[in-house]
Amino acid sequence: MSVQRALRLILLFLVLIVLHFTLRPVLAWRAEADFLVLAVLLAAVRLRPGAAAALGFVVGILCDALVPVSFGAGAFTLAVIGFAASWLKAVFFSDNVLLHAFFFFAGKWVYDILFLILERQMGAGAMVTQLLVWSPLAAALTALTGLIVIMLFRNMLEGAPA
Repeated sequence: MSVQRALRLILLFLVLIVLHFTLRPVLAWRAEADFLVLAVLLAAVRLRPGAAAALGFVVGILCDALVPVSFGAGAFTLAVIGFAASWLKAVFFSDNVLLHAFFFFAGKWVYDILFLILERQMGAGAMVTQLLVWSPLAAALTALTGLIVIMLFRNMLEGAPA
């Protein structure tokens, strides 16, 4: 990967992180796109599993610093998501839109499942509702957002697995 392409990918990663902390609070939807998970997934498929896990961990720690009640849950979860995405990148190497959508959907839903279990802030009924109603809706919106990002920035992402 050329230096110019790497810098563009880093810029896209940073833009997604900024969108997570600026656009999401403004919209304040119950089921919202998760730009952090999207950024980690897009970066992880271009990194080795260990580096992807480290990236997910660092992003998770930065996010967890804002919510000290569940400190560590986001870091662990994003590290697992980054590692798994990097390890599975061979499966999603093709340019199939449905595979990309499933990849983003599954990544977000697994993130929510792990995070809510580790966070332990909800009762059983609320957790089931969150995991079976709101998390799939948020995962679908994240998948749609991921597909839009891929289509808008195809030239930046071209030549590397996504």
